[in-house]
Amino acid sequence: MENLQYLGPMGWRAIVIAFPFIVVVMLVRWSGVIRYIPNDRLGILEKLWSFRGSVDNGFIALYGEAGFQPEVVRGGLHFFMPFQYSMHRANLVTIPQGQIGYVFARDGEPLPPTQTLASNIDADDFQDVRSFLTKGGQKGPQRKILREGTYAINLAQFIVLTAQSTYAVNLNASEQKLFADMSTLISERNGFEPVVIHDAEDLIGIVTIHDGPALPDGDHRADGCQQPEGPELPQ
Repeated sequence: MENLQYLGPMGWRAIVIAFPFIVVVMLVRWSGVIRYIPNDRLGILEKLWSFRGSVDNGFIALYGEAGFQPEVVRGGLHFFMPFQYSMHRANLVTIPQGQIGYVFARDGEPLPPTQTLASNIDADDFQDVRSFLTKGGQKGPQRKILREGTYAINLAQFIVLTAQSTYAVNLNASEQKLFADMSTLISERNGFEPVVIHDAEDLIGIVTIHDGPALPDGDHRADGCQQPEGPELPQ
């Protein structure tokens, strides 16, 4: 402070010019008007306020309400309304070659008591949250798995378990423990590796399904299963 009294007119002029510039830069940073996302990551938007209020049902704001938004923000420079959004940066989901990933939906239609895994007949695109929810996607563990590749998935809606990592945002302590235990159990059963039937080692593969309607009395095979050529299997 003592040095300020020795400043000349040019020094004071520099301070007067620099101070508003610094204030503007700080406001732009705090307001979230400009956000940059690296090309190898994505942004998950959480709207802090909205004239349409908050989400009445569910977890994802499909109609502009306050809350997590269905669309993700890809790499690049983006501009937003000041002080309206919080940005959660996350990694792209990567499934290594020769492995698979499991998906858990946090929002959607509830599973009926007789169903264990969510159906993906219509709602099968995990990279499009809006389509997944509007097509009746169900919450909980999904039947469809992810094969090797890189995916831009909204991790506010979907949790992805891989052999290397659990992809998610905003998990509380109980959820972290739950999915850590699930990942450990899958690893112990070699569940992150696809089942491969080698011609020289195995002749057939027999699948037992633990989800779906029960078989009628006296049936041992579900309709649609193909019996291999050869002698009739005993009923």
